[in-house]
Amino acid sequence: MAKWYEELFENYAETYETEDFTKGTLGEVDFIEKEINFDKSTNILDIGCGTGRHSIELAKRGYQVTGIDLSESMLERAKEKAEESKVDVTFIKADARYLQFEKEFDLTLIICEGGFPLMETDEMNFMILQSAAKSLKDRGKLILTTLNGLFPLFHSVKDFINSNSVGAKSEENTFDLMTFRDKSILEFVDDDGNKKKIKCNERYYVPSEITWLLKSLGFKKIDIFGCELGSWSREDKLSTEDYEMLVVAEY
Repeated sequence: MAKWYEELFENYAETYETEDFTKGTLGEVDFIEKEINFDKSTNILDIGCGTGRHSIELAKRGYQVTGIDLSESMLERAKEKAEESKVDVTFIKADARYLQFEKEFDLTLIICEGGFPLMETDEMNFMILQSAAKSLKDRGKLILTTLNGLFPLFHSVKDFINSNSVGAKSEENTFDLMTFRDKSILEFVDDDGNKKKIKCNERYYVPSEITWLLKSLGFKKIDIFGCELGSWSREDKLSTEDYEMLVVAEY
């Protein structure tokens, strides 16, 4: 039986690209470039690349990029877009928990909930971080965005999602203070016009958790910031108003 995230992205590539949260690509890639000092020799891995919006923009700017995703339909759209843009990106269908890369990349991205933190258990989420860490060279860097656990302590996740989504609506949200998981029913229309309803299960993390997890994987320097759509900045202090947090980890 397909997992909820597999079912969501099975036939959602075109609709995905109309969602509000996909509109900040240029500013987000600006931040990524600054983090690697505009070094065009940087070899980049994009985990959970989706339709390739960050991978393709980075390739346009001269970087070597490999994008991996679990969804075949998302990858098909990514390949189409890369061809339209006349850039070369290596797209691979793979499970982010079981990547075979080892010390191959200078920078690894897990952004816009690219797999992490959508897994059913904390152990499975951690396996994605392990894969990311293993993929990096000794002086590599990880840029991660993930759900900010401080947000649901002060706000309704359901109201936030419904006010910001284009093609999907969230109902029956239940945020569990013991597990920091939000379980909800997501209603959406796929690319063929079919109405669907799936049970979602997403994990929110607080900054101290992310710091501990990444330190356990050998990262020495971990910085956490607010995560404003299309306007990532080291000057943006994380607060309870940020739905996501932006994490930069270095060995």
